[in-house]
Amino acid sequence: MKRKPQRKASGRPGKKSTTKISQGKILKYSALLLFIGFVIAMGYQYRHGFMYWLGFKTDKRVTALTKEERKIADLRIYEVLSRHKGKVLGIDVSHYQGKIDWETVMNDNEDFPIGFVFVRATAGKSKLDREFNNNWEGARASSYLRGAYHYYRPDENSVQQADNFIKNVVLEKGDLPPVLDIEKIPNRQSLDSLESGLKRWLAKVEKHYGVKPIIYSGESFYADFLKKEFKGYNLWIANYSVFEDEIRKEWLFWQFTDKGQLKGIESTVDVNIYNGSYSGLSRMVK
Repeated sequence: MKRKPQRKASGRPGKKSTTKISQGKILKYSALLLFIGFVIAMGYQYRHGFMYWLGFKTDKRVTALTKEERKIADLRIYEVLSRHKGKVLGIDVSHYQGKIDWETVMNDNEDFPIGFVFVRATAGKSKLDREFNNNWEGARASSYLRGAYHYYRPDENSVQQADNFIKNVVLEKGDLPPVLDIEKIPNRQSLDSLESGLKRWLAKVEKHYGVKPIIYSGESFYADFLKKEFKGYNLWIANYSVFEDEIRKEWLFWQFTDKGQLKGIESTVDVNIYNGSYSGLSRMVK
C-alpha cells in the first residue's frame, strides 16, 4: 500500500514559540524598566539626603544601629530637614538616652540646630523619669525652649497620674505647655473609660498650669481612638513612614524619626519639627 505522505509541519508552532519568547522578553524588560524608574524616583526624592550622606556628613558615629541602618536613617533625616527650612527643629528625651552632656549638645552640633526640647517627666500614677531633673535643668541651661510630658498608662487612675505630673513639674516663664503622651489602649478598661480618663487628666493639668496641654500620639492611634473626642487640642504626632516627608498643616509638632544622632547623646534620639518659625514657637510659651 502506498503510504500517504506526511504533511510538513507548518511554521505556525514556531511563530507561536517566537511570540511567547518575545512576550516574555517584553515583560522582563518592562519589569526592569519599572524597577529602574523606581530607583531613579527614589534617588530624586531623597537627593538632598544622598548629598549630605555622601559629601557633608563625615563624622558619623554608630551606636545601636548598624552602619547600613545608620546610612538609611541619615538619608531620611536630612531629606526631611531639607524640605523644612525655616521650621524649628527639636528633640525629646528621657532616661532611655542615658546621661546627656548638654554642653556638648549645645556647642558641637552646628549642622543640627536645635530650638526646643521636650523632656519626659512622669509615667503613670507614681513614676518619675530617672533623668528628668538632669534633663530639665540641662535643657534650660542650654537656652532651649523646653517642655515636659507625661506618659499616660491607660489602666491607672487618671487623677493620680495628673497629680504625679503636677507634683514633679514646675513650669516657669518661658516653658512650653505640658504634654500628654498617649500611645496604648487599656487592657482592663473600655475605650470610653480611656477617653474619660484622658479628659480628666487634661482638665486637671490645664486648671493647674493655666494653659491647654498638647496631645502626643502616633498618627494611627490618634485617628482611630482620639480624633473625634479631642478636637481643639494642639497635636504632636509621631509618624516615621518613609512616604511621609512633609509636616501636615494640622500637626503642631511632627516626630518624624526615632533615629537621630547628636554629639553629647550616646544613644539615638527622637527628632521633631515645629510647624512654624521660632518666633511662633516663642509665643506658645507660658
